[in-house]
Amino acid sequence: MAFWWPIIVLAFAYAICRFLLMLIPPNVPSIDVDASDVLDDGNQTQENSFIYIPPRGRPQQSDRKVQCYEPATMKYLGFFPALTPAEVEERVAQARKAQKIWAKSSFKQRRQFLRILLKYIIEHQELICEVSSRDTGKTMVDASLGEIMTTCEKITWLLSEGEKWLRPEYRSSGRSMLHKKSKVEFHPLGVIGAIVSWNYPFHNIFNPMLAAVFSGNGVVIKVSEHASWSGCFYFRIIQAALAAVGAPENLVEVITGFAETGEALVSSVDKIIFVGSPGVGKMIMENAAETLIPVTLELGGKDAFIVCEDVDIPHVAQVAVRATLQSSGQNCAGAERFYVHRDIYNSFVNQVTKIVKSVSAGPPLAARYDMGAICLQEHSDKLQHLVDDAVDKGAEIVARGSFGHLSEGAVDQFFPPTVLKNVNHTMKLMQEETFGPIMPIMKFESDEEVVKLANDSRYGLGCAVFSGSQRRAKEIASQIHCGVAAVNDFASTYMCQSLPFGGTKDSGFGRFAGVEGLRACCLVKSVVEDRWWPYIKTKIPKPIQYPVAENGFEFQESLVEALYGLNIWDRLRALVNALKIISEQNPVATSKKND
Repeated sequence: MAFWWPIIVLAFAYAICRFLLMLIPPNVPSIDVDASDVLDDGNQTQENSFIYIPPRGRPQQSDRKVQCYEPATMKYLGFFPALTPAEVEERVAQARKAQKIWAKSSFKQRRQFLRILLKYIIEHQELICEVSSRDTGKTMVDASLGEIMTTCEKITWLLSEGEKWLRPEYRSSGRSMLHKKSKVEFHPLGVIGAIVSWNYPFHNIFNPMLAAVFSGNGVVIKVSEHASWSGCFYFRIIQAALAAVGAPENLVEVITGFAETGEALVSSVDKIIFVGSPGVGKMIMENAAETLIPVTLELGGKDAFIVCEDVDIPHVAQVAVRATLQSSGQNCAGAERFYVHRDIYNSFVNQVTKIVKSVSAGPPLAARYDMGAICLQEHSDKLQHLVDDAVDKGAEIVARGSFGHLSEGAVDQFFPPTVLKNVNHTMKLMQEETFGPIMPIMKFESDEEVVKLANDSRYGLGCAVFSGSQRRAKEIASQIHCGVAAVNDFASTYMCQSLPFGGTKDSGFGRFAGVEGLRACCLVKSVVEDRWWPYIKTKIPKPIQYPVAENGFEFQESLVEALYGLNIWDRLRALVNALKIISEQNPVATSKKND
């Protein structure tokens, strides 16, 4: 006991010290970001406050400008330049110069960059959400859930574990290389290019940027033409945080434009991350093939939401409606196909109908609405077409939400939450990505049937399975061909930033987030070195030195069996034979033979 007592005391003292250190807040400087031109304080000049009418029948890119407006009110926000290929190449070249400096930065400096960002985000949540809301039409609550929380979670995970997963990782050297040390090193790729979608303007910029910068890369992000106004403001936050830690200028760039701008980015960078549609994703792949750069694609989704008969119906109905509104035009793909067991089908539909009828749509900053405007111009026409197709084929509309107080002529920018029953897979609504607040509910009879239905899709992003038996829910989820699965929950996988995110089939491939996403920003290099240098070095055995001996192959046979044979006695016999061949090797005889 006399021996252990000092160790126990020291361990206890160490734990107390660690706890006390946790109580001391880190020294994180504040940054100032000019937000005077993005706050809707009612004092905008007449020039910048008119109602914008998007041109119809001709592509917007012909103006060489990215026009920005609030989808909820059509209030004009301004414009940004559509960069030419030459301008994109120049931005990438500047980022490449900065990256060569940043690659030598310490993890301490990189963590301080993350802490500064985290501090600013926490202190300016309302501003960040309001900017996102104005540019995309989403509500403040949805902006907080999808933009703020996910980004804070990613930063916190990187602060906690990022360095650990980028350190050299030692691996087994195997039997033939016992005298070697084997490891994997993770080096920056250079400049990461990201082309991101409009549905999460804040998180979609910060997500690839955080992983790229923390792993020592530069990054150039092409924001969507539908969310350029917010993206360029969020860029100011990143610039201020980089300057605060003394990072080189131009390490991170945000560029605006259309297809031509994105194509130029793909041709200039060392890796491309794309978030968008399957059609554009295929074009990205084609362009990336020219330079053979790695590609990560996060494309469409048609996630299945499965409800077994043994669930708490009111609770799951609330989750289902939330999943539907989060898949509205201003948000994520989310759950778009609902499968409910026949024994509770009517009860579930009735419960969902009750909730949806209480939901209203309207300008998200004008009042407290459950859903905002649809970001994409004329997207409501597509949604109505999908509903009409389903009704023509036998579906029934059982509930529609209401509109709030909309300005004159703005109805086209909103689509009411809609619930349909008696749907089937012959309807486009169950096959095409909706990106709208529509809930098609189909009944199923058995677990085998619902697995087959869920897999009957060209998409494979995610799924959610609800059952009173967690074992049953896990079994169903394990059979669905998708990249992410939530058991008795919805979208919880994305809040776990230690997990990789991505899909399969037309939902893309590759992963971001988690260890896999962080290391995907790296050149993965395998390194082998001598374990006991200079005392033990690799030497070529005499039987296989040039000129190779007559019994060289016999030696190789014995060596292979000695190393990898299944029977210990056969391995020992082979080892003795290999040693015998080495000892009996006659260099003089070998030399005469080759003469």
